[in-house]
Amino acid sequence: MASIHATALVDPAAELDSSVTVGPYAVIGPQVRIGAGTTVGAHCVIEGRTTIGRDNRFYQFSSIGAPSQDIWQDANHRGEVTELVIGDRNTVREFCTLNTGTHKERGVTSVGHDNWIMAYVHIAHDVQLGSHCVLANNATLAGHVHVGDWATIGGLSGVHQFVKIGAHAMIGFQGHVAQDVPPFVTVDGNPLAARAVNLTGLRRRGFSAERQAVIKQMYKLLYRSGLTLVQAQQAIGELKGTQPEADGDIDSMLSFLAAAERGIVR
Repeated sequence: MASIHATALVDPAAELDSSVTVGPYAVIGPQVRIGAGTTVGAHCVIEGRTTIGRDNRFYQFSSIGAPSQDIWQDANHRGEVTELVIGDRNTVREFCTLNTGTHKERGVTSVGHDNWIMAYVHIAHDVQLGSHCVLANNATLAGHVHVGDWATIGGLSGVHQFVKIGAHAMIGFQGHVAQDVPPFVTVDGNPLAARAVNLTGLRRRGFSAERQAVIKQMYKLLYRSGLTLVQAQQAIGELKGTQPEADGDIDSMLSFLAAAERGIVR
């Protein structure tokens, strides 16, 4: 049986694994499902149609699974089922807000695995957050933002709705992100601008020197060669086969650029 503090309120219809721990004054609603080893801190509220995987830790005072903060969703909601799905081994610190999706997209806000989500982070409706990401204090993801695996978003950064952030990208402190950020790229400043390849992150993740060299070539073609975006995409495609182990990285970059709808940070 789950370890539930005497002051917590857990709806009888909620599904909690027997190894879940629920702290003082937490509130858990009827449509919530929580997997093995997860800890819910004091005063957390978990509501809505929310599914949480294994070995997550929610610190005190977070709001998980509340309806979206979308005024048009509130005005036009037609009773569609929306939900929040959280994977395994995520850490969610104090005062975070993670909302369910809306009927304007697929109805799901999703969080992957092994993410480190620091205090006061907001993950809005329909966000798709990958795995192994770091969101520093007060980072705010607006509705429909997509974030790739291993991305880092600096403290006090705001990400505009519908923006896409590529895998292994890094957003500097207080970034105002209104355009898409390609994979592997570090951006910062006001106004926001591309600065370099996120080499520190790539080295920590075991990228070989050969892969790093190809990624640096892609960055130069995209940002330092005076090429148009279309020309840069063509030149990046021509890198395929020069270092076969980097072909997947090239594909990731080309796929991201092809899908970029808001333009990319320059």
